[in-house]
Amino acid sequence: MKKHAISSPLIISGILLQMLAGPLCGQTNKIEGGNMKPETTQQRNERMEWWRQARFGMFVHWGLYSGLAGTWKDKAVATRGGMEWIQQRVGADTWDYAHQAVPLFRPTKDFAVEWAKLAKQAGCRYVVFTTKHHDGFCLFESQYTTYDAKDLVGRDLCREIVDAIRSEGLKVGFYHSVIDWHHPQYDYQAAGGLPHPLRKKPSPNGPRNHSIYVDYLHHQAQELMSNYGPVDIIWWDYSKKGSEGPFWRADELMAMVRKSQPQIISNNRLYHTPSIEKEDPVERLRTWKPERGDFTTPEQRIPSTGIEGVDWEVCMTLNTTWGYSEHDHAWKSDEKLIRNLVDIVSKGGNYLLNIGPRGDGSIPEESIRSMQTIGQWMDTNGEAIYGTTASPFEAPQWGRYTQKPGILYAHVFDWPEDRQLHIPLKKSQAKQAWLLTDKDKTPLKIETESEAIVIHLPTQAPDAIASVVAIEWKKE
Repeated sequence: MKKHAISSPLIISGILLQMLAGPLCGQTNKIEGGNMKPETTQQRNERMEWWRQARFGMFVHWGLYSGLAGTWKDKAVATRGGMEWIQQRVGADTWDYAHQAVPLFRPTKDFAVEWAKLAKQAGCRYVVFTTKHHDGFCLFESQYTTYDAKDLVGRDLCREIVDAIRSEGLKVGFYHSVIDWHHPQYDYQAAGGLPHPLRKKPSPNGPRNHSIYVDYLHHQAQELMSNYGPVDIIWWDYSKKGSEGPFWRADELMAMVRKSQPQIISNNRLYHTPSIEKEDPVERLRTWKPERGDFTTPEQRIPSTGIEGVDWEVCMTLNTTWGYSEHDHAWKSDEKLIRNLVDIVSKGGNYLLNIGPRGDGSIPEESIRSMQTIGQWMDTNGEAIYGTTASPFEAPQWGRYTQKPGILYAHVFDWPEDRQLHIPLKKSQAKQAWLLTDKDKTPLKIETESEAIVIHLPTQAPDAIASVVAIEWKKE
């Protein structure tokens, strides 16, 4: 079926109506799955190695909601909170939502290049971006719907983003929502507590056949796994109890993805995980099961501790929204962002930090500045982040620890007034210490106490946010 590509900013209502008519429901042949082949510990470790080394990635939420910018029919929806959910928050059906959002979604020519360059400048090693969010609009070209970027703007935006990310030598991750507010067969009434703009209203098109939607979900996942070369991460979103696993035919879906992309790394949101935590999200780590995904994803909060053997990644926003909002000015400080990164890595986790571009793909100036500031810090101190593992000691009051074989990194947040840094090592363990800002590695003076060593520091902290002392040591 030949589809229409719209290049004019004026949306012809007839074509838009065709787009909103939904997926090509006649194509519903079931994708046959199969169990994933057992993986040895060594094979899993080899597959996970780059991700564990990377430690820092950039998240991108971008879609039709971005052009609305947190405003619905000339009124601000909120000054805080996720505006990628604006359709649900105002209770709009697909037609009304698209009628408002489509004219405001006009990507510039080189938007993806700017994203990738910023990720590289920030010191990120991978980028995860939304191929489809809950509103159902696809950034990739799909033969199963006309509600995609190819039909809207005449461009496969997913292809442009993938190419730009790879050109900077970064790993590629696809966020993909299993929720779909556009598909006419997505059974939101059977979907438990999952969000939907019409959740408390009857289906406008009568009873729904959810199995047709699940076929559609699998077919589109197959397109993403087949049409864009190697995919390094698949980031599913999201399930709740009663609307998880079998509700999406998750085992079959995961097997198909692994068959198509044998080295891919997957999160675990095809299955239920504890809700977004109000307090300590360590429960997400405790409930992680390897057969449900390679890593788990605490959201917006940092666990009090890591758990040995559990791979995890904190996803977090720069302000309070994932999708762009012109009304949200609650930007996190540079200190908060850098210290969050250190804290997460010191516990053995990764940090996935989100930007929310505008409808034209441009990045807010505040986001650019924050990411570049992190990158400047990483230029000097990145060796204390990349490839490190969780601290061998309890977190000290003055900062955090990370480590590599033979090197302990002391991240000093609060520079001691007496210029003495107490480290719980024996004299026989510590060989020498130096500041990462000192390219000559001038040794710092080390003295010993009964249960610790004392490193004598210069008067001024090299970095007001986090100064790093590298300590060459050996375990006993």
